Order: sequence, then structure tokens, then C-alpha cells
Amino acid sequence: MATIHVDGNDYEVEDSDNLLHACLSLGLDIPYFCWHPAMGSVGACRQCAVKQYKDADDDRGMLVMSCMAPVKDDAYISIDDEEAKTFRQTVIEWLMVNHPHDCPVCEEGGHCHLQDMTVMTGHDRRRYRFRKRTHRNQNLGPFIAHEMNRCITCYRCTRFYQDYAGGEDLGAFGAHDNVYFGRVTDGTLESEFSGNLTEVCPTGVFTDQTHSDHYTRKWDLQFAPSVCHQCASGCNISPGERYGDIRRIENRYNGDVNGYFLCDRGRFGYGYVNRKDRPTRPESRDEMGIISPLEVDEALDRAADTLRAARRVIGIGSPRASLESNHGLRQMVGDANFSTGIEAGELARIQRMEALNREAGLATPSLREIEQCDAILVLGEDLIQSAARVALSVRQAVRSKGAELGEARGIPEWNAEAVKTIAQDAGHPLFVVTPDVTKLDGIATYVGRLAPDDIARLGFAVAHALDSTAPTVDGLDAATSQWVERIADALLAAKKPLVIAGESLGSMAILEAAGNIARALGRRQRPDAGLTLVRREANSVGLGLLGGESLDWALAQLETGDADGVVILENDLYTRLPASRVDDALDRATAVVVVDHQRTPTWERAGVALPAGTFAESDGTLVSLEGRAQRFYQVFDPSYLRPDTRIRESWRWLHALHATLDRQPVETILLDDLTQAVAEEVPIFAPLHQNTPEAMFRIHGLKLAREPHRYSGRTAMRADLNVNEPRAPVDLDTPFAFSMEGYAGYQEPRREVAFAWAPGWNSPQAWNKFQDEVGGHLRAGDPGKRLFLAPNAGITAGGGDYCTEIPAAFTPRHGEWQVIDLPQLFGGDEMSRRAEPIRERMATPQVALSEADAARLGIVAGETVSVALDGASLTLPVRLSAGLPQGVIGLPSGTIQEITGALTPGVTRWGRLTPEASGRRASVEEGRP
Repeated sequence: MATIHVDGNDYEVEDSDNLLHACLSLGLDIPYFCWHPAMGSVGACRQCAVKQYKDADDDRGMLVMSCMAPVKDDAYISIDDEEAKTFRQTVIEWLMVNHPHDCPVCEEGGHCHLQDMTVMTGHDRRRYRFRKRTHRNQNLGPFIAHEMNRCITCYRCTRFYQDYAGGEDLGAFGAHDNVYFGRVTDGTLESEFSGNLTEVCPTGVFTDQTHSDHYTRKWDLQFAPSVCHQCASGCNISPGERYGDIRRIENRYNGDVNGYFLCDRGRFGYGYVNRKDRPTRPESRDEMGIISPLEVDEALDRAADTLRAARRVIGIGSPRASLESNHGLRQMVGDANFSTGIEAGELARIQRMEALNREAGLATPSLREIEQCDAILVLGEDLIQSAARVALSVRQAVRSKGAELGEARGIPEWNAEAVKTIAQDAGHPLFVVTPDVTKLDGIATYVGRLAPDDIARLGFAVAHALDSTAPTVDGLDAATSQWVERIADALLAAKKPLVIAGESLGSMAILEAAGNIARALGRRQRPDAGLTLVRREANSVGLGLLGGESLDWALAQLETGDADGVVILENDLYTRLPASRVDDALDRATAVVVVDHQRTPTWERAGVALPAGTFAESDGTLVSLEGRAQRFYQVFDPSYLRPDTRIRESWRWLHALHATLDRQPVETILLDDLTQAVAEEVPIFAPLHQNTPEAMFRIHGLKLAREPHRYSGRTAMRADLNVNEPRAPVDLDTPFAFSMEGYAGYQEPRREVAFAWAPGWNSPQAWNKFQDEVGGHLRAGDPGKRLFLAPNAGITAGGGDYCTEIPAAFTPRHGEWQVIDLPQLFGGDEMSRRAEPIRERMATPQVALSEADAARLGIVAGETVSVALDGASLTLPVRLSAGLPQGVIGLPSGTIQEITGALTPGVTRWGRLTPEASGRRASVEEGRP
């Protein structure tokens, strides 16, 4: 620690910080542009100048850039010095010379760091009256709009895009006062994290194109703290609503999880909330298929009548629904009649991953803790596609080698360019073993291209190399054996090694191999080692912990007649099991009730269908892959803005249906009561309320505001419906108000921050006012409660017995190919696939085939082949892969269901799938029809 003296006041700060970081962490205001807490200092903009003095007797001092000046004990500085203030005002005037001053039409208006800093420096007069430099803008794809004339050359965009996120197609061109930030030619930005440019850029150069399509100023958006539902990473988000539509999603800072950044699927995949074909009223369907709209009471009565007529009713839950909704369904049908709605194989893997997380001997690190790891082994996961935000943290872990090298030479971590120069291409060891190429390969120490069983064998071999009591693996070739030793040595030499696996390849053996490595590291006394296991859906972990049978079990109950009534919660069964089997099961049911927020093939099979709220219209709890339980909050009440809608939260529908079934009056239920019921029934959920404020939480007697204090037009929100404005809805379930009347400040620490705003700070940079230190944690602690053991929390070293079931080496078969699912970030999940911008970014479905196999068959890239898979014939073009093992073909996950209904005859190659214990195999026969 060090003591610094700022304008006559004494402060104690970290001596490893720079002056800018230290002063902002103290709550002092210094304008800046190029510095970013996640990316460090480069001293490019010169905006953060302060006066620094040699000692208390020095009355002249000198100007220094606070982002480049290290903290020194007993340092004297002045922010309010007139020379420093004049310098800062002059600098921003230079930066604004070519700026178009188009705030009234700029989409960053009211959300702009440049505006904030201009006001902070006192620059309010434009003296430059000459010709301005202008640029031509580029089309950067469906996510990002481009307006280069607003640029102030801070270099944040390229530093994030290239250095932090690893993108290669955005750069800086030109020199002096004619620098251009863009692509060589027009085209969609390729990075999966390009959306962060909208918040990284301090001006309106890069803006949210999806927001442009239905633009609203930030101060006219209603927000709520929420959690991304697009994967299991658990990133925190702030959705903004106007007129009943989600207009944009911003990153919500969580120091333990996503920090300042989101992936593009999480930021732009919200379009399904706004779809015009969403069901908004209950529906019934008679035997002739005629659909009739219903009112709420009528729908509940009809659903209850059909379910009462059934001999036995089962419930099918969903990993995209909240804990509370799944628990409500389970309570209604009974524990013995509840299915998780997850296919049997996937459910078994989910349950095994949760057992490994709790018993294998290693803690599950948060995304922030992953960035501190210094040796990482990835088994089978293409992380950019299956858990992109985890991949971004892995990239930072590799890059942190530069900070380590800099520290050895006395260079602080925040000195970004110096650290980058020293690091060059050095990085902490990363070992990636997957069937196909990944975007992490470029920074990996070792890249292995193996079939799933061989990936598992390599993992088992690493465990044996770490601990000789682990089972041995016979038959490894010399090269693989050598790399096994190198991987084991790197994991042992690391202070914080990490093993990552998941269920993308559907291989239990890979998970068991990761578990063996975890046990081996535990027995080698590596208490800071970590084990991260990737799940597919937002609440896969929570539903696995809640318990229940598989979807296969549920369909079997209907097929055999053991059950003839079913309630399906937010789940399209046709995306999980073959359509023929789902059809057969539902055909046998006499009562089918569906609760969902989208029109899916399953919805169309319902006798009674009840329209649910999306994440934006509901409250609930999700559990991330880290085992962190997090609450998401309703952004808006749909019935207020659309009185004709009958949308309700899923758990509210189920509570009402349960009461109607029991012929009891429907009483009001509060979310806190339902969450408490979950906590009492399942012991691992006991801590749910420890990190979540109750509905009666108040600050100075006020509820928390969902709307900024500048929110306008509330009295005209329903003017198209009625000139009489009803009072705002009352939220009984949460401490938030559906209005701007409430506490929206930053002085009182709290975890649940709906939107970042502080006096003088309207942009996302306002998060510095809510943090214990800039880039640290929220002052009240980060949201969420970890259900798995945290690091050093008493996990038993060793983690149980080793798995001894090692698969045989993969052997290609003549004329047959093992089919694997390749995860897809864009289009790989059911919900974001319904968002038009995501659909534009979805790659054309292709069959991945090894170059060696293609050469043998005489197939060239782009040629179409037909593969019979699970009873359907897919005709797709071929993508040749240099690394894909022979005997393996890859199909894109998430797109197969859409294209199976659009097959055409006239294929050039065809095949046949037969299910086998070792996995699905395709028999591809040469020839033409």
C-alpha cells in the first residue's frame, strides 16, 4: 500500500496501480479515453493529465499522464490544478477538431463517454471553423454499425479486438490525423466478441445495429438486472425495454463472472423476445385441429379438466426454464412423475459432471479465476463455439504470461504496450485436443486432432502420467506419449492448472478422463487447480441438481400407456429426440398442456397451450456451469403495455393450474416463497437467499428504479390505446419498481444494479462508481451464490477412486464414418436461432470431412454429399478439414433440425446411420443415384 496526497487530501491506495486507476477507485473524477480497466494503459490520448509534484514543498510540479504514472508512496498530485485543467481542455479540443458534433442524431447520445468527458473538462465552445476530415463508413455486418467520422483515435477498438479478443479482420490504417479503424474491405466482422466494440468505443464509431432498427435513447429504456439465457456461462446482462420490446442488451458488470465483456450471441440473440408470431393468449386445439383463443380462467379450467380426465399425468421440464418454474411443475405432478426434459444420454452426462464438480477433488473456477490460470488442458471442447465467454477468459490466461515476464523486469501489468512488447508470442501453456479446428489453436502450445474416444484416452494417459496409480493406457503412439508427458509436466509445474471438458461431443469417457486428471492433480497437492465442465443450456446445471427423469423416460410412459396426460414446460421436444418418437408419444396422450413463450412444433401439438413470459417478462433463478445460482429479474410487465396479452410467468401459470386441479382458489404466490420452497426441498439450494435481496428490500425507504431518472414519455406510453394513463404496475416479487420513482444512485452498495449511471457518467464507464476498485468487484459483492465448493474450501484431496473404463482406440471403418456434432455459437441454440441478426451470422450448414477421406473418395470442397442420419437424409456441401481424423465426419449442431424438412432429391453421395454403443456412425456409400 502507498499514501498519496491529492489536492490536499490523503488517501491510501495500492502501490501496484497507476495514478488514474487509483484516483478513479477513490471516487475521484479524471477524464480519460484510451485507458480501459481490462486492457491497461498506452498513453495514446493524453486526456488524463494531472500535475505531479516532487514533494510537499514543490510549487511548480509537472504535467504527467496519470494512466502512465505509477503510484509512489508520499506522492503529491493535483487534479484541479489550473494548468492541468487547461491542458485537458485543450487536448479534447484537438480530439474534437474533426468530430461532426452530431450528438442529436448519434446513437450514443446520452450514453457516450465522449460527451461525459467533454462536459467534465469544460470544453463547450467549438473554435475550429475549417474543413473537416471525413471518412467513408463500412458495412460491418448485422451486429455493428460504423461511423468513422466520430473517431478520436483512442485505439481502444483495435486493442480489444486484436489483442484481447484475438480478432484479425479489424485494424488501424493510415497515420497522423488520418487514421481509419475498420476492415480492409466491407464485410461482417468475424470475431465472436465484436459486439463489445459498442461499449469499448468511447464515441459513436461502433454502435449496436440491432438497436438501430428500433432505436431509443438510453434514458428512455427500462432496465432490470438479468442473466444471459443463451448458454451456461451465466453472464450478467442489462436488457433495455421500450413499448414492450427489448431494444438492446448491455453488459452488466460482475467482477467474478463476465467482467466488462459478453459474446455476440448473448448480446444480440434477444430477438425471440420481440417476435410477432409469439403466442400472447391461451389457445385450445380440438380434435379437428381448430384453434380457439381462451381467457385465463377458461384456459385454466379447460387444462385442469383434460388433466383430471387422464389416469396419470407426468410433467416435462426444461433446462431453459428457471429453477422456480421447474420446481412448480414438479410440485404439481409429483416427484415420481417429473422429467427434466433432457435426453437420457445428455442427462447422464450432466449428472456425472455435477458429481465430478463436487467430488473429483478440484474446485470449479469462476471466469475471473480462469484468467489467473497458468496451464490449461482442453479436452474435446471448441470453447469459442460452446462457451465463448469461457474461451475469452482462457485467452486472457494465456496472455497473462506477458504480465509475468513484465513483473520480473519491474514493468507493471497495467503498462500494456510494454508488456506486449516483452511477451511477443510467449504465453502460458494451452493444450487443445479436439476433433476439428478451433479459434484457440493459434495461441495453443499443442493442438491435437483426435476422435472422441482417442481424446478420452489421451486424458486418461495424462492422469496416469500425473499419478502412477491412475489406470494406464496402452497402445499410444510415440508422438502422443511424448505430448502426454509434456502436458502432465506443464500441469504439475503450474501454480493454477486448469482442466476443461464438456458434453459437446456426447462422450462420457472424455468427462471421466477429465475427472481422473482432477483426482490426480488433487493427489499431487495442487489445491489451486481447477476443473471446468461445460454444459449446453442456461439451466442445465440447476435442473440436474433439482433432479428428475430423462425425456426418454417421459416418452416411454406415454408410449406404453403408463401415463396419458402431460404438461410440457418451455421445451420443444422435437429438438431433443427424433420427431417420429415424439409424435408417437404425443399421439397416445389424451391430455397435452404446453407452457411456452414461442410457437414450436411442440406448442402446435398442445390441447391447451398457455403463453409464458421470456426472461424479459419473468423472474427466476438459473445456475451456471460454475455452479453459481443467479437471479434474473423481469424487465417489464407485458400486460401494462399490451392489455390484450395474457402472458404470465411459467411458474405463475403452473401455480394457478395446480390450484385449479385441486379445486382450490388461486391465491397470490410470491417469488421469494417459491424460491424458499426450492431451497427447502433440495439441500444444495439452501443458500439461494443468501445473495438475493427480498422483495421488501429498500434503500432509504425506496424501491430500486428500473428506469433512469431522465425517463420521459411515461404518460404517453399507452396514448395509442387510451388517453387515461393507469398507474405503473406494482411489482410484489422483487425490490424493483416499474418506474423511475425509486433509488437509482450509486452511493449505496448493492449487487442488483439494473443500469450503470452516476452524475457525470452516463456511459458504461459508470461502472467504476459501483466497484470497490476499478476492475475489481461490486462494492456489495458480485451477484450470485456459488453452490459448488469454492477454491481452498476444504475439498478432499484425491476426489475418490479413478475411473478404470478406458475406451479402445478409435479405428476407422471401411465405408463408415463416425458422426459428431460440432457446436455452433451462432444458431447452435434453440432461442437465439429465432433472432434475425443471429440468423444472418449463421454459417451455411456443411459436412466436415477430413482431407484424406475426401481425397480417397474424390470429393472436393463445396461438393454436396448426402448422409442418412437418424432416419433422415441430409444433403449438404462438404467442408474439408485438415485436422479432422479419418473416419469421422462433423455436422453443425443446432441446424440439423431446421434443414431436415427441406431435403431435396438428386444427391451426389448418400449414407446410412445405425445407432451403436460406441456412438452414431454413418455409412457413406460411393456412387451416384
